[in-house]
Amino acid sequence: MLPKSNNGANQAIKLDLEKRTYTPTESKAKELEQNKLDKVSDPLVKLSLRLQREFGLRREEAIKFRPNYAIRGEQLVLKPSWTKGGRPRIIPIRTESQRHLLQQVQKQVGGGALIRPDRNYIQQLKAYERQTSQAGLDKNHGLRHMYAQKRYLELTGWHSPIAGGPTSKQLTPEQKQVDRQARLQVSNELGHSREQITVIYLGR
Repeated sequence: MLPKSNNGANQAIKLDLEKRTYTPTESKAKELEQNKLDKVSDPLVKLSLRLQREFGLRREEAIKFRPNYAIRGEQLVLKPSWTKGGRPRIIPIRTESQRHLLQQVQKQVGGGALIRPDRNYIQQLKAYERQTSQAGLDKNHGLRHMYAQKRYLELTGWHSPIAGGPTSKQLTPEQKQVDRQARLQVSNELGHSREQITVIYLGR
């Protein structure tokens, strides 16, 4: 007689775990400190860091970024080969600060990426890691967290829970609708497919 399968129990445990979402208690958002950025000597690394801050890009996206491909009027279009999971995405260009940065990127690299002509991606990545470490610019994923929190504030009119704003339980039904739409927008701009992932950036 074959032993009973416990696949059903395992599946139930898995589904239960998937329902649980880690809710951070401290913000991981960080600003790009100018005095540390000034210590970075590679102009392409500097521009990559600023793209991370202004558009919430991942490190790889900010290195492979090609302005001639990405800039489409009032939006950026990220190529699947630059992104995690190969998911293309669109990010709105909203501020003068963003436009000024993109002009600088175009002037610096023309039709190329933010990779020095004598390097490949891996070599440029190592240069990025070396220079940011020497400048004391670590945990740069926090720039994405900052972007997410600023966008949430812009879209809702109030701070996210992780940044001292009201929690989901404190919102009115109308505010909850605004909250959900903002989280969906932030999720899309960060390159995630689920609104729920924004808990990591914004709190609950």
